[in-house]
Amino acid sequence: MALWLCAVAASMLAGGCGTIGRVQYQLSGNGVESWEQAAAEAGIETLTEEYYYENLPEDLREAYRELYVRIMRNEDSAEIYSGITTDDFWKVYYGILADHPEIFWIGKSVQVQQSGLTGNVVSYEFETTVPLEERESMRAQIEAAADACLAGVSQDASAYDKIKYVYEFIINTTDYDENGQDTQNIQSVLLYQSSVCAGYSKAFQYLLNRMGIFCTYITGTIRDGGDHGWNLVRIDDSYYYVDVTWGDPVFANQMEGQESTVMNYNYLCCTQEDLFKTHEPDGTVPLPECTSNDYNYYMLNGMYYETFDYDTIYNRLMESVWNGDSSIVMKFGSREAYDTAVYEILEDGMLNDAGQYLMSQNGVSTWNYRYQTDENFYVFTLYWR
Repeated sequence: MALWLCAVAASMLAGGCGTIGRVQYQLSGNGVESWEQAAAEAGIETLTEEYYYENLPEDLREAYRELYVRIMRNEDSAEIYSGITTDDFWKVYYGILADHPEIFWIGKSVQVQQSGLTGNVVSYEFETTVPLEERESMRAQIEAAADACLAGVSQDASAYDKIKYVYEFIINTTDYDENGQDTQNIQSVLLYQSSVCAGYSKAFQYLLNRMGIFCTYITGTIRDGGDHGWNLVRIDDSYYYVDVTWGDPVFANQMEGQESTVMNYNYLCCTQEDLFKTHEPDGTVPLPECTSNDYNYYMLNGMYYETFDYDTIYNRLMESVWNGDSSIVMKFGSREAYDTAVYEILEDGMLNDAGQYLMSQNGVSTWNYRYQTDENFYVFTLYWR
């Protein structure tokens, strides 16, 4: 699975550099005392909380703000006035891109130069994917696409409903394609409707940020060892994980060899207990506890069963046939309850009874069904037709 990567190309410069003196001189020459003030005076503002910035050590925050201001001023190459090591440069650089999905023109690599005396980074040069003269036009296209998307949800909707809306919008309008255009950035989803996990996650973050909802970008690996990106959101005082990519049946079909066309809600506002069965964060940033089930999709929609009760599940199957549903989804509260349900439905006759009822309702002598099991989330899905 594709994920943005930062390639390091560093070279050494002979001699020393008075970085502290230079930053004081540069800023004082403009009547500015800090890069925070420089950002404010340039009208450079963020859409929401900067989670990575807030989790940086205090002594790196000025460097973060300097580099952020330079990026937003389209300084694709420049000297760095803040005195930071190469390792700290990458912490700051990664944090900026993770906090700011609206930065869509930065490519996969950066060249940095170091002082041979201090070892600090003294300059950088970004790889860029969008020429300077095209950025304003592309930004306008992106913002127009975002506005068109968000016009479909009421501004009075709850935070959860907005999150769910954007989750469904991206899945319904985007195809997972490793060969897509600009897949590491938001234009791949909003303009080209074809992306990979980085594009899915950053577009999700960007759209929620525009509605004032906290959402940040998380990176790590998945169970097959591949790099991956997903999101962390907050509703009220609780945090939840969201993985839009794994909610997309196009991606699931490619990864698992499935033939599903049904959106997967396992990865909408899920807990760390559920997500970490298949995802492992890379430790780039400290993460809050995600233990609340308050916005579990299955619980909210009457599809959750803490324990297995034969009569309850039997009646639910029959009700599904009576209603003419095309499918039924059931999530269980434990592996034991899930295993028992799968056995009773598939092996011990419960499904046969439902099938006989379905045939009598439709006046046919045969019927087709298929099912999908998910042992990580304890979810059983039955497709009647």
